[in-house]
Amino acid sequence: MASRIADSLFAFTGPQQCLPRVPQVAHARLSPGVYAVRPIDLLLRGHTHRRRTLLVPAKKRVGCIKAVSVPAAPPSADSAEEREQLAESYGFKQIGQDLPDNVTLKDIMDTLPKEVFEIDDVKAWKSVLVSVTSYALGLFMIAKSPWYLLPLAWAWTGTAVTGFFVIGHDCAHKSFSKNKLVEDIVGTLAFLPLVYPYEPWRFKHDRHHAKTNMLVHDTAWQPVPPEEFDSSPVLRKAIILGYGPVRPWLSIAHWVNWHFNLRKFRASEVNRVKISLACVFAFMAVGWPLIIYKVGILGWVKFWLMPWLGYHFWMSTFTMVHHTAPHIPFKPADEWNAAQAQLNGTVHCDYPSWIEILCHDINVHIPHHISPRIPSYNLRAAHESIQENWGKYTNLATWNWRLMKTIMTVCHVYNKEENYIPFDRLAPEESQPITFLKKTMPDYA
Repeated sequence: MASRIADSLFAFTGPQQCLPRVPQVAHARLSPGVYAVRPIDLLLRGHTHRRRTLLVPAKKRVGCIKAVSVPAAPPSADSAEEREQLAESYGFKQIGQDLPDNVTLKDIMDTLPKEVFEIDDVKAWKSVLVSVTSYALGLFMIAKSPWYLLPLAWAWTGTAVTGFFVIGHDCAHKSFSKNKLVEDIVGTLAFLPLVYPYEPWRFKHDRHHAKTNMLVHDTAWQPVPPEEFDSSPVLRKAIILGYGPVRPWLSIAHWVNWHFNLRKFRASEVNRVKISLACVFAFMAVGWPLIIYKVGILGWVKFWLMPWLGYHFWMSTFTMVHHTAPHIPFKPADEWNAAQAQLNGTVHCDYPSWIEILCHDINVHIPHHISPRIPSYNLRAAHESIQENWGKYTNLATWNWRLMKTIMTVCHVYNKEENYIPFDRLAPEESQPITFLKKTMPDYA
């Protein structure tokens, strides 16, 4: 999967597709007919505070307009005022200060209370009961709902089955049980309704934690590489569509691409991968025909496919919000810092309570990246500790449309200086899907 960079540094002459609304700031004096810089346009990676002269190319369709040279002296990235402006423009509650280079991941972990690492079997199996009960309720709702209420039933059931994924996720991180065999069995069973192979996902996900926001090596969302975007017109259109309107379901492509190809795994991993794949294919070979036998093809769509698509909506949405924003950089291995990536590069996002309950607090995500061994039921206590000791360095949000609009219309192609360049800056004639999102997505924060 992937994620991308900040918007254009300056607005151009003529009609302009607007990014999320931002608070008013003092404007520089510009030539007639040229808009001034907005807070969303000011962000530069890291501590680049020196005065710059930036050239703004004219859009071809506007006619004869000369490039404009504008002096830009953004406020310091350490300025609370700028961080507030950027947070407002991106849909965040808080954008954290940069973590000092000398802070290590161990320094952060050592401030956490020891009890947040403790496994409680009662709480672990209670989470299983919550997921099984809510999923069963969802299937009952699907069976009994009139057609016009089915979308609500699917939304509930898709969210409930996402809880199964979170249980398997805890098992993979050895935070569900002290018994490794129990974790392997529960993790495999929890992933089966999602036809997700447990061991392949576990191996790839471990690399995501080891290489979070490391360019090329992170196995979750990545910025689109410029060379890939420029490789062919057909691929470019597919990428624009995938990272545009299709993005909330792009985890399906990640599921197919990363988990079923034995060549993507180390020799020491292959045997366990084969066992997981056998379990998934057995579920498909037995479970799907039984569903179709009982309720027909349309019943399979109604009871399995639609909740599965709901799960992938949350899988895509949760994971891209966790690590994607215009101000969060992906860095090459020689510049990467583990503490900065895990604390500064992870987002805590609040969702409605029913989603948090059904999904076992998976979006209380910063402590999970400080230590994956923290069980899901202890994440809130760990988050409170982090806020007390490291809160000024954290990125905080409540899910809102402006947050999603920023991610889906700005965070596209990798750029070292800006973090992300949006598609419509690089290929405006081919970026109709992004134009559509900018026009139709709400801008509420």
